[in-house]
Amino acid sequence: MDLNDLHKISAVFPNTEKMPVLFLGHGNPMNAIEENQFVAGFRNVAKTLPQPNAILCVSAHWFTNGTKVTAMEFPQTIHDFGGFPPALYEVQYPAKGSPELAKETQQLLDPILVELDEKWGLDHGAWSVIKHLYPDANIPVIQLSIDYTKPAEYHFELAKKLNSLRHKGILIIGSGNIVHNLRLVDFNNFNKVDYGFDWAIEAHEKINNWLLEGNYQPIIDYDKQSKAIRLAVPTPDHYLPLIYSLGLKDKNDEITLFNNHLLAGSLSMTSVKIS
Repeated sequence: MDLNDLHKISAVFPNTEKMPVLFLGHGNPMNAIEENQFVAGFRNVAKTLPQPNAILCVSAHWFTNGTKVTAMEFPQTIHDFGGFPPALYEVQYPAKGSPELAKETQQLLDPILVELDEKWGLDHGAWSVIKHLYPDANIPVIQLSIDYTKPAEYHFELAKKLNSLRHKGILIIGSGNIVHNLRLVDFNNFNKVDYGFDWAIEAHEKINNWLLEGNYQPIIDYDKQSKAIRLAVPTPDHYLPLIYSLGLKDKNDEITLFNNHLLAGSLSMTSVKIS
């Protein structure tokens, strides 16, 4: 990146008050169009946020070999799911992209190779929750992919490199689910709130306690923990966005939990605000 590019980026994203960081438990794609306590929780937390200049989202649904960042002017709305009602596929979230923010993200993560991507767009891990925060789609949004070849510690350290974006009005959002075992979902009680199997309750309580205590190492080392936590995180895709959010926490920041409920036996909607 040459000096002219850096000047352009500084002009687009001047220094601001430090932005909060979010981790949003996005759950069922139908949350995009349904009215329930969880989407109300997203709207309520949005009322507590300063107006961002742009959003950088790390979604469970962009899992790649290597690291990519969306760099197009107009990202498409991706309907990356199947078997849902037609109304869900009709949803569009026409937020602009931000090639400038994509380039700054690429620069901040140097020497790690970050590909500027022109093909992806906004997957449902991003738009299904951001649409409740900013329904007018008036905030530019980019996505940063998750390199599936790397362990959680790598992602925690990578996120730290993005901390300066918090001082440029960038709202960074991780989107996934902390407890997320679709193989064990109780579909007979799919919408039953505060219903979790014993192992899910154990994992939920332990991880929440670690979050609130600021004890992040066992969260990062989730695959070395109890059977309950290994059942809660059978694959890392929905869990690693939390690791990105935690990596961005400053020592003086506080953590608050919202939408803090188990669902359908083996899922949690727990969301986190860092500010």
